Amino acid sequence: MIGILLWAIIGGAIIGVLARLILPGRQNISWLATISIGFIAALIGGVVADFLGVGETRGIDWIRHGIQIGLAILFVWIFTRLATRDAAKRNQISR
Repeated sequence: MIGILLWAIIGGAIIGVLARLILPGRQNISWLATISIGFIAALIGGVVADFLGVGETRGIDWIRHGIQIGLAILFVWIFTRLATRDAAKRNQISR
């Protein structure tokens, strides 16, 4: 169980970092947020891939990883937009 969780965190970190590298522009989010987003995208992407019947294939599961990275890109983009909007609201309030 500990091994599965550790690999999920490592895989999530890799997926989150890849999403930030692929997404154009600068994302002002923490590394903890990046790892968390990657972890969540990996879990949801794995479930979606299993539902589509491509979760377990011979060799490397490229389709599953593509789904996971695609979700991570979407989640990083959404998180960045929400964080930027909240920061703008806080700046307006403090003025």
